[in-house]
Amino acid sequence: MKISLLTDIGQKRSNNQDYVNKYDNKAGITLLLLADGMGGHRAGNIASEMTVTDIGREWVNTDLTELSQIKNWLMAVIEAENQKIYEVGQNDAYKGMGTTIEAIAIVGNTVLYAHLGDSRIGLIRENTYKLLTNDHSLVNELVRAGQITEEEAANHPQKNIITQSIGQPKPVEIDLGVQTLEPGDYLLVNTDGLTNMISEQNILDILAQDMSLDNKAKLLVSLANEAGGLDNITVALLQAESEASS
Repeated sequence: MKISLLTDIGQKRSNNQDYVNKYDNKAGITLLLLADGMGGHRAGNIASEMTVTDIGREWVNTDLTELSQIKNWLMAVIEAENQKIYEVGQNDAYKGMGTTIEAIAIVGNTVLYAHLGDSRIGLIRENTYKLLTNDHSLVNELVRAGQITEEEAANHPQKNIITQSIGQPKPVEIDLGVQTLEPGDYLLVNTDGLTNMISEQNILDILAQDMSLDNKAKLLVSLANEAGGLDNITVALLQAESEASS
């Protein structure tokens, strides 16, 4: 499995509240973590970095390899982090701090993912993009309830209100999923600063090009910046290699 991680402040923000990193446990299983922080000027970037770093630090001390064990571990550690960030957020300096989280454990050619917030995980297979996650956002709930259209959601004034995040007072409701990757598949994990700026067709066009995985990640970010770069932009790009090339 090839992995490329990239984060960028974008064109309009004064600081980067996104954070992305990957960690290997004692059994050599990689856990990829991507977070989009929110809150005051300082609080958002602290929430995202703290969440990724705390979970990563816990992961490296495990020797888990079974999907069921990893799932239970993720649920427990994400809720523990939710409570920790909520408590820190009671401090005036960090009032309202919170963050989305995408956690992806890579076990052979299978990925187990945990999703919270409005960052996204997409599977690209045979030049087709399939969104694996549902945004935990107010506008997405309105779309799913049939109250507004996808087009109305794109420009809705409350577009940035998310309904599940690390740092909330009540327990988090984590979405979990498993996806087996076939040779040539890509998994794109990104903050909304990417997919608010570029289309699924843009993503497909870039991934179809003959260039390194790192350059594909750079091109995704630069295209979002060219489109306005209204938010921080972060991508984690995975590519399942064929047996012959691995």
